[in-house]
Amino acid sequence: MKLYGLIGYPLGHSFSKQYFTQKFEKEQLNCRFENFAIENIALFPAVLQNNPSLLGLCVTIPYKEKVIPFLHKLSPGVQQIGACNSIRISNGKLTGFNTDAMGFKQSLLRQLQPYHTKALILGTGGASKAVEYVLQQLGIAYTLVSRSAREHAISYNMLNAEMIKSNLLIINASPVGTFPDVNQCPDIPYEGIGERHFLFDLIYNPQKTLFLEKGAERGAAVQNGHDMLIAQAEASWELWNE
Repeated sequence: MKLYGLIGYPLGHSFSKQYFTQKFEKEQLNCRFENFAIENIALFPAVLQNNPSLLGLCVTIPYKEKVIPFLHKLSPGVQQIGACNSIRISNGKLTGFNTDAMGFKQSLLRQLQPYHTKALILGTGGASKAVEYVLQQLGIAYTLVSRSAREHAISYNMLNAEMIKSNLLIINASPVGTFPDVNQCPDIPYEGIGERHFLFDLIYNPQKTLFLEKGAERGAAVQNGHDMLIAQAEASWELWNE
């Protein structure tokens, strides 16, 4: 039986395990998918050692960047983005890929309009790097927003309604609002959001985060991360089986 899995922490409500388990059952594939919740990336070699039949891994928060030193080869996407969410294992060699970028781009383009030329990216972790990569490809100017100001990023308390009004695309690449913390949302001036805005949340659980609810209330187009996740999972499956 072929073995695939997911590393991250915590993994209480993993999309990947449910998705791939259902896929294997539906397509009658002799495969198994396991979650490997590791509290520290230093435990990653033990996962490989204890599961020598592993052929592929998904990587989620908080290890999309931290896993890179453990890889033998990086795809051009991982080299440019600086984050990895998918690993192919072949003859003991680990090759890192970033299918988040492809999944995000595919999903984003469904509602993106020509006037969405400026964006705010909320969060500066591994997921935001894939978002940056795609916006660069699309020629969309963006500003990173973090909990504290740093080089190339402003802080949330620096945002005002005028900045919201002038950035018609707002992407939540932070984990704020993820189940079970469904009553939380990024701390931005929502009063600046209008009907021409497009709010994209990489979170898929809950289906409609408070961030998206607040945008929809003001007439904005909204999109969660579910379609992105399916696209990136299928891209990973193809890479694992090349």
